[in-house]
Amino acid sequence: MSEQVLTYYLYLAAFLFSAGTYVVLTKRSAIFVLIGVELMLNAANIVLAAFSQFDPQMKGQVVAIFAVVLTVCEVSIALAILLNIYRKTKVSNLDELTKLGNP
Repeated sequence: MSEQVLTYYLYLAAFLFSAGTYVVLTKRSAIFVLIGVELMLNAANIVLAAFSQFDPQMKGQVVAIFAVVLTVCEVSIALAILLNIYRKTKVSNLDELTKLGNP
């Protein structure tokens, strides 16, 4: 992989990470926050896969696939928790959520 192609992957990862950070910091809906975190984790996976092309011993693609599987597990558990909170409190805005117990 040439250095110019690596630069394109790094620009893509920087854009995705920046977009994810923007979504996490500006949105108040829990679903959008989860989407922003997912974007940031995908940016890290792109960097791992891109750098693994330079050093085959690094096994970056295996780490990236493992990170994707771990991310899917984390997001599914977080989504289940958020759905349970919404079912009990009828609130999806993170600013309005004041307690986790029964209302």
